[in-house]
Formats: sequence, structure tokens, C-alpha cells
Amino acid sequence: MLAIAVSSQPLEESRLPIRRGGDMIPKAAMKKLKFVVEKHRDGYVAYPLGLKGAVVGEGESYESALADAKSAAAFHIESFGKEAFDDQDDVMEAFVTEASLTTG
Repeated sequence: MLAIAVSSQPLEESRLPIRRGGDMIPKAAMKKLKFVVEKHRDGYVAYPLGLKGAVVGEGESYESALADAKSAAAFHIESFGKEAFDDQDDVMEAFVTEASLTTG
């Protein structure tokens, strides 16, 4: 299993190994992603920034939605490897804003 950490820091540099399946891999392979967690009337939805495709988690609490999204992101990365990541640089910051739109 690939370790996913929620942080704004770049790749973690450490010589402490982590276990992936039966293999030991350097902790430097830990990729830090930013996650967006949204609160809706019927629960929470979370998704990572910087991955290709649709990776979404949901839950009745902030923590459960984030845990679900982290698990989905780890599976996505394990399935697609480097191809799972967006070709652009890592997301440095994410902003949420509200804007009015006129239709018709």
C-alpha cells in the first residue's frame, strides 16, 4: 500500500523505510497531496488535487470522507503509477471563491 500524507510540503525525504505489500520502499516515495473536503447536506465529499481521473471519497464526517479519499487516491496511484499524476507541477496552493454568474 502506498502511503499518502495530507500536507502542503513536497516529497518527504527520509531514510526510514515504509512497507508496501511485502517490500520495503524508502519513505522518500511518500507523495504528499492536497485534498479538498466539501460539506454537503447529506455528508462530506473529499478529493485530491493533482491526480488525473476521478478520485473521490465520501463519508458522514470530515474524517471519514478524507480517509475514504486517501484510500481511493492510494489505490489509484498503485494502479496507474506515475501516469496517475497530473503532468503539471505539484499544486502549490488551492483557493475557494464564490462568483455570481448570469445566464440567458
